[in-house]
Amino acid sequence: MTELQLKYGCNPNQKPARVFMEKGSLPITVLNGKPGYINLLDALNGWQLVKELAAASKLPSAASFKHVSPAGAAVGLPLSDTLKRIYFTGDIELSPLAASYARARGADRMSSFGDFISLSDTCDVPTARLIAKEVSDGIIAPGFEPEALEILKGKKKGAYAVIQIDKDYVPEPIERKQVFGVTFEQGRNNIVLDESCLADIVTKNKNLSGSEKRDLLVSLIVLKYTQSNSVAYVKDGQAIGVGAGQQSRVHCTRLAGNKADNWWLRQSPQVLGLEFVDGLKRPDRDNAIDVYIGGEYEDVLAEGKWQTVFKTKPAVFTTEEKQAWLAKNTDVAVGSDAFFPFGDNIERAHKSGATVIAQPGGSIRDDDVIRMCDKYDMAMAFTGIRLFHH
Repeated sequence: MTELQLKYGCNPNQKPARVFMEKGSLPITVLNGKPGYINLLDALNGWQLVKELAAASKLPSAASFKHVSPAGAAVGLPLSDTLKRIYFTGDIELSPLAASYARARGADRMSSFGDFISLSDTCDVPTARLIAKEVSDGIIAPGFEPEALEILKGKKKGAYAVIQIDKDYVPEPIERKQVFGVTFEQGRNNIVLDESCLADIVTKNKNLSGSEKRDLLVSLIVLKYTQSNSVAYVKDGQAIGVGAGQQSRVHCTRLAGNKADNWWLRQSPQVLGLEFVDGLKRPDRDNAIDVYIGGEYEDVLAEGKWQTVFKTKPAVFTTEEKQAWLAKNTDVAVGSDAFFPFGDNIERAHKSGATVIAQPGGSIRDDDVIRMCDKYDMAMAFTGIRLFHH
């Protein structure tokens, strides 16, 4: 197949719409449903991300994409009992691939609502069972176990988009796109991100453990496919906060840090102790938790009307309690797609548990940024690699 006709483009008024190949056949096969324009943008960006993540980590990998940026991405490390609980994995026996998906989907559950999923490996039954419980638009993977495919075909009343990608497909070295009738052309960003890009450690602390290097590489690979400016916080092989598409770098750092904080606060005794009314749907629970963490906890919008979501009115989660819990989050890796121009980014990252950083370097204020890292005994690598993505 050389082309695929689409219902419309980014918006319903943008017709006609299609994807096509100028040479050869499309590297994708639609096994179920009818993916849209934005679905395919998410799918193809997400596939590149997880393919690179799996190659770098030697672990199955998954990504949860929304509007051409990852809401979450992770490698297939085992989950703690607490993470299983806050990710709602239930009684499913998690394969490494299922663990990577649970981490990718669970890091920022509100942003992942209605996502497009990317998997590095053949979708197995445990992963499909997890996906079946979540609100999602579709999935791309290099293959599907027969039972897993049947599970996925049952989503969205049979309309769930299931795409198989040719894992051996290699795109042309030159890519093009049009803006306002003008054609842009550039070489593809084929740079390989591996431990060699973390060799130039510019801080007094020169120590990077194997797990820290892994997490920094996860952050950089995530950033390679995140709309710029962008900053990513990573812990234990999963992105826990992604700040995408901000004009100011410190706003990226704050946005990603706030998401990382919420991820950690969801593991607090106060949140784990919340008792929800019976039958409350997952998205409503997610919304309730977010509102509770934000300090407004009595009522949230559920199923189109205002209703109480807790069995009993929970105690206020005070600022002091939040700060005490957040202070326990450490060993967070932070990556940036371009240099940090001011030390305020380091200050903000430190507040969310950052201990290691990777960024290109090259600012006229590099010395100030390095001094700020030294103040907190953080290790920072200058990669020399900018990762803008638009």
